[in-house]
Amino acid sequence: MKLIAGNANKPLANAISNYLDMPLAKANIKRFADNEIFVDIDENIRGEDVFFIQPTSFPANDNLMELLITLDALRRSSARRITAVIPYFGYARQDRRTGSRTPISAKLVANLITTAGANRALMLDLHAGQIQGFFDIPTDNLVAAPVFTPDIERRFAGQEIVVVSPDIGGVVRARALAKRISADLAIIDKRREQAGVSEVMNIIGDVKGKICILVDDIVDSAGTLCNAAVALMNDGAKDVCAYVVHGVLSGSATEKVDASPISKLITTDSIQPSEATLKSQKFEQLTIAPLLGEAILRIAEDRSISALFK
Repeated sequence: MKLIAGNANKPLANAISNYLDMPLAKANIKRFADNEIFVDIDENIRGEDVFFIQPTSFPANDNLMELLITLDALRRSSARRITAVIPYFGYARQDRRTGSRTPISAKLVANLITTAGANRALMLDLHAGQIQGFFDIPTDNLVAAPVFTPDIERRFAGQEIVVVSPDIGGVVRARALAKRISADLAIIDKRREQAGVSEVMNIIGDVKGKICILVDDIVDSAGTLCNAAVALMNDGAKDVCAYVVHGVLSGSATEKVDASPISKLITTDSIQPSEATLKSQKFEQLTIAPLLGEAILRIAEDRSISALFK
């Protein structure tokens, strides 16, 4: 098989390459003077099982186009099977019509990836599970819980903890993690008055005197997490720590987290962090390279990947 890396997250691609003890294939992916994307695969991939690693994080449109154009190059180069490895799937939050004249962008992007030439897709913690059904090709949606669980058990050994979902929509994810670590579950009921702005309304569950672990799939503006942390501390929580799969952290999100009661924000390396985020004392990353590397290996060998969910 062949591993090829896009420009969106080279450190993660190198880590996956190291895990598999397999060098990345040579590919020239660059920009023309007008910023159009140029792709040239510098190795023979005819008949190969090719895995292209490219999250569609910021700048989302550029990284998405790079993904699509490279998939097209791989298809036209007669690769036997092409797997799009997308650690962070952009546009996933637009997974349904929220108004009378709004798009379902996640479905559109799924169609584009399939049309460009992908034979299957490998992703991590999709914003909504039903997005797998948007694809007309086999799709594997890994979860980050096996990466978070050992870190939580090491960091908070012997302490009373409660897993908290920052909104109703994340209850399934929070419950699954709480079950793994045998912890209680709490839910924050909030009302969103407008996009990107949230208001905490009520806490369902007992958090007094406990260490609260906020769990979510995406932290973007960080408003939801920071408001949730304030509400938990006001309700008597001992400490608040956040585990979020995809650290988008756009705009002033890092500054918001630094000024919030959150003691630590732990994310995966599905998205390459900004310089501002790396300088934050509250920010830590856990690598998903072994998880993705093992999934890639199992796909290449036509073995089950269900064991990776345990």
